[in-house]
Amino acid sequence: MMGPAHSLSGAAAWLGVGAAAAAAGQPMPWPVLLVGALICAGAALAPDLDHKAATISRSFGPLSRWLCEIVDKLSYAVYKATKKQGDPRRSGGHRTLTHTWLWAVLIGVGTSVVAISSDRWGVLAILFVHLVLAIEGLLWRATRGSSADVLVWLLAATTAWILAGMLDKPGNGADWLFTAPGQEYLWLGLPVVLGAIVHDIGDALTVSGCPILWPIPVGRKRWYPVGPPRFMRFRAGSWVELRVLMPAFMLLGGVGCAAALNVI
Repeated sequence: MMGPAHSLSGAAAWLGVGAAAAAAGQPMPWPVLLVGALICAGAALAPDLDHKAATISRSFGPLSRWLCEIVDKLSYAVYKATKKQGDPRRSGGHRTLTHTWLWAVLIGVGTSVVAISSDRWGVLAILFVHLVLAIEGLLWRATRGSSADVLVWLLAATTAWILAGMLDKPGNGADWLFTAPGQEYLWLGLPVVLGAIVHDIGDALTVSGCPILWPIPVGRKRWYPVGPPRFMRFRAGSWVELRVLMPAFMLLGGVGCAAALNVI
């Protein structure tokens, strides 16, 4: 799928989690619902860090373009080192390492470690990075062109500062789910994991499928392209994505938000 659909699906997924938490009698504080949705929307773009033409490659200027090249080469090296006889030859690392459940878990764990070990500045960094990605994904028409980059960074930095201040207030969710001393913001890794998994599921619906299960082998392949039957798949950017899935994500997100806030 394309960036806007990935971001919308990420936000909708976290709002759905909020609705499920409310139904289970453990509603999220509204700042957790908002921050989690934005982080998940941004994290749903992050697996494409292995693709130099993806939204994330231009989100942080030369730094992200350089990082994309590194991750692409690393992913390709891992693919070559671990592929089985049935896996096809490849010329690059797109849709390999960063599109697996293991990568999603590792990135989520790393985010949680940063959040609890580096105090406020670590939280601000996590928020800033994912807000930049969320803005690029959700407001993609307004952020086209390099001239918009600085405005996006300023908006993300300002919003990150405000949101971190809200979360710090008692009862607003810094210690949501993990309440022991020293575990504040440990939950920030959860929307990161969810965003990456939702990205992988979205890509699995396309023609190429997605090797979500790696390193678990399936038959003669270790990089098995998980997906529905061929007739149910679509091409990225096709009318199915733009006219069916994106409106569905917006509708589901709205319903999830209302349910999470006990409006319905």
